[in-house]
Amino acid sequence: MSNPAIQFDRNLMLIVMTILALGLVMVGSASINNAADKLGQPFFYFNRQVIFAVIGIMIAWTISSIRLSVWQQNAPALLMIGVILLILVLIPGIGREVNGSKRWLPLGPVNVQVAEIIKLTAIIYIADYLQRHRGQLKGSFFKIFAPLVLIAVAAGLLIVQPDLGSVVVILSTVLTMLFLGGARLDVFAVLTGFVAIIFTAAVYLAPYRMLRMQSFMDPWADQFGSGFQLTQALIAFGRGDWFGVGLGSSMQKLAYLPEAHTDFLYSILAEELGLVGALSVLLLFSLFIWKALKIGRAAELAGQVFAAQLAYGIGVWLGLQACVNMGVNMGALPTKGLTLPLMSYGGSSLVIACVAIALLVRVDLETRYPEKAAARVKR
Repeated sequence: MSNPAIQFDRNLMLIVMTILALGLVMVGSASINNAADKLGQPFFYFNRQVIFAVIGIMIAWTISSIRLSVWQQNAPALLMIGVILLILVLIPGIGREVNGSKRWLPLGPVNVQVAEIIKLTAIIYIADYLQRHRGQLKGSFFKIFAPLVLIAVAAGLLIVQPDLGSVVVILSTVLTMLFLGGARLDVFAVLTGFVAIIFTAAVYLAPYRMLRMQSFMDPWADQFGSGFQLTQALIAFGRGDWFGVGLGSSMQKLAYLPEAHTDFLYSILAEELGLVGALSVLLLFSLFIWKALKIGRAAELAGQVFAAQLAYGIGVWLGLQACVNMGVNMGALPTKGLTLPLMSYGGSSLVIACVAIALLVRVDLETRYPEKAAARVKR
């Protein structure tokens, strides 16, 4: 009896492509005036985002054909490469500084944000660790702390950049993976408390972070200063009402809301498409998280620990980052420079998100077609 034809999960593909397509439309709408005024090219950011999307899809197509064992075998090396890149970013003359932060490595016409790379490599590394030490986490303190050494180094380098938002996402994702991987609850609680203390200290020791926290608590107290971004974002949500002012008709993107096509894209979407549009995006990401966790659970039941943890990690990472971004836009969380995955403008974020989804697709393929775990998928 012949094997059934190999098929991608159509529902997952539909969810991802809908998010991506909506993101392209909103980047074009949110950036058109800014690009026209500053660059004389209304579709400059939109065209670049389309190029990034095409590159991301092409890379994802290739990666979905590579067996997971290749990624598992090279997991420590991948994380080390990520750490080295983080070090290079901080070296004067190599890393590029924008708005007081050193987060980018210039590569010709594009800038690579290394934080996006380290998010994915950290997940691959932890998934590999949980596979190799399966069943040992409940009996040893050291087994839980050991994989966090390199992660802590990466987190320290990110804080120096500074990029506390990425540190929050990485450590939260890693801790969730350790919990799902069977870490002892008492040790897990200690780790969670320790991370909370670090975050609190990072906020209190940096005056600009304290200012952000204060503006988050009462943005209207200094609406033209520290609270400017948040108040303008809230105005965008208020103007959107139920069904929005119409695609392309946002007022807040006309030099009122900074970073309208990047960190605050969701606010412009809410203004132009209203509560219905904003809730639709929330629903799409909720469906994505559910699909990722479902794929991970299926892999876990099939005894594929690395694949399961990889799927869990990708779902938690992209879902958490989306929630943080939307929370910041709605004033529910303090301002953080985190993009909305697959939607906000930015080549590094978009391409790495496509790579992560390709790995999720591969997990699903190897779970449903076990014979493909030892070979490349032939199409």
